[in-house]
Amino acid sequence: MDRLLSMSVFQRVVDEGGFALAARSLNMSPTTVTRLVGGLEQHLGARLLQRTTRRMALTEAGENYLERLRLALQELANAEAAVAADVTDLSGVLRVVATSTLATYLLAPAVPAWRKQHPRVSMEIIVDDAPLNRVEEFDVTFLVGDANFNADLVARRLWESDRILCSSPQYLHEAGTPVEAQDLVHHVFLRSPFRQSGMHGARRLRLLPADLALKGGPVEVAIQVGLQSPSVEVLQRAALNGAGIALLPRVLVATELREGKLVRVLPDWVGPGYTLYAAIPNRRLVPARTLAFLDFIQRLEKPSVR
Repeated sequence: MDRLLSMSVFQRVVDEGGFALAARSLNMSPTTVTRLVGGLEQHLGARLLQRTTRRMALTEAGENYLERLRLALQELANAEAAVAADVTDLSGVLRVVATSTLATYLLAPAVPAWRKQHPRVSMEIIVDDAPLNRVEEFDVTFLVGDANFNADLVARRLWESDRILCSSPQYLHEAGTPVEAQDLVHHVFLRSPFRQSGMHGARRLRLLPADLALKGGPVEVAIQVGLQSPSVEVLQRAALNGAGIALLPRVLVATELREGKLVRVLPDWVGPGYTLYAAIPNRRLVPARTLAFLDFIQRLEKPSVR
């Protein structure tokens, strides 16, 4: 007995709702389908289907077997697809989830280059500002973690970056340019609410030397918070419009700095760094298009800002 064929036929009988319909979809005779399912039941020593002249239903043993059988057949299909992908063009849909910031500034600009390399792979980008809880739903989940990030995930470290102080030329023209870190207390600061207990009043900001070889250790300075938001886009837009000084991811402000829309403030200092991770579902077999996309993202040129 071809056991794999018998298992596939059994699943098709259940999915189609009968032996005759399964035989038609498989281009087999009803007799052959009945024989294969009967042989599988004999091999297992258990009845999988309860048959009458009017209806067919799974037995309890059949339900339990089918649940595990579907997983096994899907794993085999994934294995065949992965092998085929090694010798053919990649195809299918790549489903990705990321925060709005990463989706806007990292993924969207990368789509043309990705599509040029793999035109048969379409992308679906979902925006979710809490993607950590959705790793199992997507092919790739982009996460940002600090130095202590230690999630129980299958994740690839893509790159590390830091945050730099930025402001618009207009704001600095009106409020003056800080010369030392302690000068920030006299300026309006725009930042995320991380580690803050309220909206207004003095807060503390931790800064690190941009060049550890030339400077001492980190410093903490007092700041006056004029705006706080968990959205990087909100802080960046406010800084562009002259609302104050913001601590923004270096890789996300490269274009604005090159164009002069933003100016780097206190270039000898940076904010705490972060790491970008790409997480994948905890599967034994990863689609070839997912692996190709991870390699593509990791090879992207990271914008640099001096």
